[in-house]
This record gives sequence, C-alpha cells and structure tokens, in this order.
Amino acid sequence: MIVLKLGGSLLSSPALMQYLQLASEKGQGQLVIVSGGGVFADQVRATQTQWQYDDKTAHAMAILAMQQMALLFQGLCPDLVVVDKVAAIHAALQRQHVVVWSPLLTELDAKGVPASWDVTSDSLAAWLAIQLSASKLMLVKSASIPEGESLEQLTHAGIIDKAFTRLVHNKPLMVECISAQQLSVLANCLKDNA
Repeated sequence: MIVLKLGGSLLSSPALMQYLQLASEKGQGQLVIVSGGGVFADQVRATQTQWQYDDKTAHAMAILAMQQMALLFQGLCPDLVVVDKVAAIHAALQRQHVVVWSPLLTELDAKGVPASWDVTSDSLAAWLAIQLSASKLMLVKSASIPEGESLEQLTHAGIIDKAFTRLVHNKPLMVECISAQQLSVLANCLKDNA
C-alpha cells in the first residue's frame, strides 16, 4: 500500500488533476491519498494571526481544511472514495477503491496527535501510513526538491513540517519526497506495486 500526500499548494497547478487521474486509473486497491489543507488552511493561518486564537482551535480548523480538500478531490475525480475512519480504509482498498482520507479530529485526539502547526498534513500522512502499515509514503510538493536532500534538510528548508522526521524515525516506512513535475515517479511506483 502507498500513501500519497498531495500538497494543498497543488491547487494552483495543472499537476493536481494529473495526479488524481493517475491515482483513479492505476491506484485501485493500493493507494490512499492524503490532501493538504491548501487555501482553506491558509485562511486558518491568516485568521489565527489576526485574532490570536490558540493552536488547539487552529488545529481543529486545519483538520476541517483537509476534509474540505478531500471532498474537493472527490469532486474533481468522482471515482475516488472519501473515508474518514482509519479502520475503514483497508476494507475500501479490498473493494479495489482509491481512498482519499478525510481525517477525524476525534480520532486524532484519541491517538494523542499534537494540536500544533509543527504537525501539518505531512506528519498526518506519515501518521496514517504508520497506522496502516503502508510500505511507502510519497509526499508531492509544489516546491522543487533538491536531489539527495535528507528529510532533516527538507525540514530545515521548510518543505516538510517540523514533526515529520521524529515521527518516521526508525519506522519501517519508505519515504519519498518529490516535486509536482515528477508524476512518472508515482506511475512507476503504482506499476511496481500492482
């Protein structure tokens, strides 16, 4: 199983549709998509700056932003199936669906996921991949990814969130961070995983 995190900034790129179409055509039974919060999460950041509400409230609102993006992805590509409970994902994959995860705040809180901007959709995708015992996590970013950069270097550059490296450390999970222009990397992965 592959967990594919599509950054919310891809909303302004034609690559988003290419990834969603490839996922729905080739990812049946093996692919779980995690969306970033995109413009919805950007609005949360802006209003928190303006109104100074706490990170717990902002975290809850950012989770809603991811839920909105999950629905948007399904709206763009109706073959995708939105699933909110982690325990229901395996069953959806067994029915040969491509899943878009719509995280539940209550489930994340019950599992002790910190309510902080250090934990963005990057870390939530890693958390989900670990929960599902996925073999691979792919992070697709609109930023260009320098070849050979470590996860620590990508975190330091602000490409991956601050909690990510600690979360995946010593976990049996292959992590690959690619730029939006590298659609062929996902295509090859889906072919190899089929």
